[in-house]
Amino acid sequence: MKSRNRGKVSMRWIMVLCLISFGLGILFSNRMWIDLQLEDGLLFTRRRLGEFEATLDECVSDKVKLIPDEEVIKEFSKAHEAMQSLDSSVAKLRMELPSNKKHRKLGNFENLNGNSTFAGNAVMRKKVFMVIGINTAFSGRRRRDSIRETWMPRGKSLLQLEAEKGIVVRFMIGHSATSNSILDRALDSEESQHYDFIRLNHVEGYHELSAKTKSFFSAAVERWDAEFFVKVDDDVHVNLGTLAAMLARHRSKPRVYIGCMKSGPVLHQKNLKYHEPEHWKFGDQGNTYFRHATGQIYAISRDLAKYVSVNQQILHKYANEDVSLGAWFIGLEVEHVDDRSMCCGTPPDCEQKAQTGNVCVASFDWSCSGICKSVERIKGVHSICAEDASTLRNALV
Repeated sequence: MKSRNRGKVSMRWIMVLCLISFGLGILFSNRMWIDLQLEDGLLFTRRRLGEFEATLDECVSDKVKLIPDEEVIKEFSKAHEAMQSLDSSVAKLRMELPSNKKHRKLGNFENLNGNSTFAGNAVMRKKVFMVIGINTAFSGRRRRDSIRETWMPRGKSLLQLEAEKGIVVRFMIGHSATSNSILDRALDSEESQHYDFIRLNHVEGYHELSAKTKSFFSAAVERWDAEFFVKVDDDVHVNLGTLAAMLARHRSKPRVYIGCMKSGPVLHQKNLKYHEPEHWKFGDQGNTYFRHATGQIYAISRDLAKYVSVNQQILHKYANEDVSLGAWFIGLEVEHVDDRSMCCGTPPDCEQKAQTGNVCVASFDWSCSGICKSVERIKGVHSICAEDASTLRNALV
C-alpha cells in the first residue's frame, strides 16, 4: 500500500515537473514572444505541444503500472486541459499582435499626417477618390521642383487637398541597385523636406518602367482605398480639378481604363528607341499594337488596380510600359475610354481649347513624349493653360 502511495506521489510530482519544464521552455522561447511572424510562432508552439505529449508519455511509461487506470486518465485530463489553455493563449496572442504582412512601415508623410489609421493593430486603408503617382527618377529633382511650383500643391495645401477632396498626389520612385547609395540618401533628404513621395520596392531603371508601374499600383492599393489610380510622368502639366471632374463621370463603371488611346507600329528594328524585342508576338512586320493608353498619363479604376496588384508576378512585361498595361487588360471585361483632353498640346493648343471652355486635363508635346524642356517651360504652360482655381475647389462637391 505504501509502495502504491509513493508511486502516486511520484507520478504527480513527475506531472508537475513536466508541466513546469514545458511552461518555462515556452516562456523563455524568444520565438514565441518576439517573432511577429505569428504563423511560424503558432507552428512552433504546436510542435512544442507535440514534443510535450511525447515527453509526457516517456515520463509516465515507467510508473503507469503502479497507478489505476482512472488515476492515469485523471492526470492526463489535467495535462490536456493545460495544453488547451496554452493553445487558447497563443490564439489570443495571434489576434492581438499585428501580422508581419500588415505591420509595414509607412513613409514619413503617411505616419506624420494620418493617411493611414489603425483599427486595433491592423492597417486600415484610407478611403480617397484618387491616387496620382507622378513617375520620376533620381535625376529628376528639377522636374519635381517645377511641378511643386505649378500644378501640385505643397505642404499644408497638399494635406488639405487630400482631407477635403480625397485627392492624393505623390511622386513615385524606387531605390538604387546599391543599398543606401548617395542617390538614396539625397532622396531621403528631399523627402524630409516635402513628404510627397511614395517609395517603391523597385530598382530604378529606364528599361524597368513596366515593373515600376506594377509596383506603384501594388503599393498604392495597399495603402489607399481609392476609386481611381492615375499615373503621370513628371514632364506633363495636369489640371487636378478637371481631372477629378472627368473621372467622376466614370464612377459607376467597375472596370474602366481611361487615357488617350493609340495603336502605334510595332518596331522590330533594334536601333530604334521604342524597339519591341517581342515583335514576333504581334504578327508580321508592319503590324500595329492593340489599342492602349499613351504612357504620359492614364487612369484605371479600383478593380483594375487590384487586379494588377494581385497578379503582378505573372503579368508579362513588354519593352514599353504603356503597351504592357494595355496587354494586361486586353483579355478582360474592361471599358476603354479614349479621352483626348488627357493629351492636349502645349500652347497654343491647350490655350485655344481653354478659351472655348474645353479646359485640358493634361498637356504635353507629342514630339518629346512630354513637355519639351519642361523645367524651363512648364511655368509658362501653367500660366496659360491652368484651370481656374475654383475648378479644384468645386470638384467632387
